[in-house]
Amino acid sequence: MNDKHGHSHQHDEHCGHGQADHGHGEHEHGLVQVTIELEDEHIPALDEVAAELTRDLKQNWDRGAVVRLALSEFFSRRGKIT
Repeated sequence: MNDKHGHSHQHDEHCGHGQADHGHGEHEHGLVQVTIELEDEHIPALDEVAAELTRDLKQNWDRGAVVRLALSEFFSRRGKIT
């Protein structure tokens, strides 16, 4: 996705949440690595929520984990996953 100046921004995320804390590998969670393009304004919001979850839940959360959480909620509300 291009911003208003025609620049494309790309951010790669990996397993993240809990991986280092619990020793889980990517394949145990059924995770598939993908590349997504986000609006620039989403990045600080993802970082803020990741910091809040890390603080509140006492385990490491990163951008990728927050995106997965948001997608899970979205698809759950639409009845696509349980």
